[in-house]
Amino acid sequence: MTCVVRKIRFQMRSRVLIRLAAAVLAIVAIAPARADVRLPRIFSDNMVLQRGMRIPVWGWAEPGEKVTVLLGEATKSAKTDRAGRWRVGLPARAEATDLTLTVRGANEIKLTGVAIGEVWICSGQSNMQFALEKALNGQHEAAKANHPGIRLFTVNPVVAAEPRDDVEGSWSVCTAQSAAPFSAVAYFFGRAIHKHLGVPIGLINISQGWTPAEAWMSREAILADPETRYIAERWDAITAVWPQEQAEHAERMAAWKMKSEAAKAAGKPEPPQPRAPIHPMFFHRASGFYNSGIAPLAPIAMRGVIWYQGETNEVRGYQYRRLFPALIRDWRRAWEGRIFPFIYVQVASVLPPDTQPKLSEWAELRESQTLALAEPATAMAVAIDIGEANDVHPKNKQEVGRRLALAARAKAYGEKGLVYSGPMYERMAIEGGSIRIYFTHVGSGLKVRGEKLRHWAIAGEDQKFVWAEAVIDGDTVVVRSDAVPKPVAVRYAWSNNAEGCNLYNREDLPAVPFRTDTWIEKTRGYTKLTLD
Repeated sequence: MTCVVRKIRFQMRSRVLIRLAAAVLAIVAIAPARADVRLPRIFSDNMVLQRGMRIPVWGWAEPGEKVTVLLGEATKSAKTDRAGRWRVGLPARAEATDLTLTVRGANEIKLTGVAIGEVWICSGQSNMQFALEKALNGQHEAAKANHPGIRLFTVNPVVAAEPRDDVEGSWSVCTAQSAAPFSAVAYFFGRAIHKHLGVPIGLINISQGWTPAEAWMSREAILADPETRYIAERWDAITAVWPQEQAEHAERMAAWKMKSEAAKAAGKPEPPQPRAPIHPMFFHRASGFYNSGIAPLAPIAMRGVIWYQGETNEVRGYQYRRLFPALIRDWRRAWEGRIFPFIYVQVASVLPPDTQPKLSEWAELRESQTLALAEPATAMAVAIDIGEANDVHPKNKQEVGRRLALAARAKAYGEKGLVYSGPMYERMAIEGGSIRIYFTHVGSGLKVRGEKLRHWAIAGEDQKFVWAEAVIDGDTVVVRSDAVPKPVAVRYAWSNNAEGCNLYNREDLPAVPFRTDTWIEKTRGYTKLTLD
């Protein structure tokens, strides 16, 4: 009897367990899948985190989920918001290597080979994108680019209509293979900083050739200025009419094909092909690369930005004096108002040298870049002396990187007494038939490369410039011409291609191109976009 009872009880318990298991499986089957914790791609193995600053780490997980981040002995936790977003701030740390960053939620992520050092964002257009292997002695430079303490991250930006929350890319240790296609300017800059500081360096390259400044600015920043808001509105109009424009273009193409075939049959020249409408996602689109490359990275901890851009804004050189400072302020707003160092390259000489002084859109663009130094924590690397007449992409990226690194040492790392800029125009004084030019950033003194100073022009009240004689007198330059007995203005290296300009300080940094006048020039009031 007892055995029978035990058997019945066992059968009953079995049925209950089976039913309970079935119920659990049913609940699991109908419940939504739990979202794994995940990180933006900027967080990966071999990454560099910024030293000496609070380190933001962020990502996504199930709404309401607790996420814990561990780095060494530091641990921080946060709960996700309703959209599944979370963020923690790890305490500042000194430089280190071979760390593990662990993120725990419903799952666990471990990033290995993490270093703490100096992080720089490197952005702009084709001269920043220009690969190390294509630079001066590029193959040799790439072959010896084995630096375990330098880490590289290349963002592959695409045009985006709205800000995105992630970028494409991954970190890699700097080797001959990873460095060869990487930005030459960024590499040479990072190598110089690494050699000087002896700490890990992280370089984040976000660049794209033939892009105007407005492609790297937020929509809000472009709209905020009455003189630039038309740029965003122009792209709004292109987007609005695109479906109709596309349909009409298809009809024009069909008609053109018929006419083209008829012309061929008759032995006549083909008619010109209809021009395609501008695509709304053309890479000149206002904010297009800001949305996909800059917005997703904020607020990553980083030391500062190096920037090489301007060539695509050359025909709107005067307007650039508003666009470029607005871009700097815009990026700083994205980083929660932090006034990080913003160090940039002034565009180099290009096109055939001028035989006579004349109007120059390139000179006006360079002037706009110089004026951006009014923004705090900025510096400019001058490249007027290393341009190439037949190529807007000068290959001497080594010197560009060196000059950027000097500026960073002064502006980002506070190196006192360092001469990081060439002579810069301060003021002038008319002395009879001559004009004396005074400079800042003289360093240990002025010098000329060659026999005599070149590329100086002088004008009287008629505003007609002629080439002038110029001589160094102490820490000043005296400029004169027999053709201008009553001079009122001087210009130096004011040309598309100021080939032969040769004023330097004794620290071998070139003088910044300048003019003493404010006469109306070639690009003032010019607002047409490349697509117009």
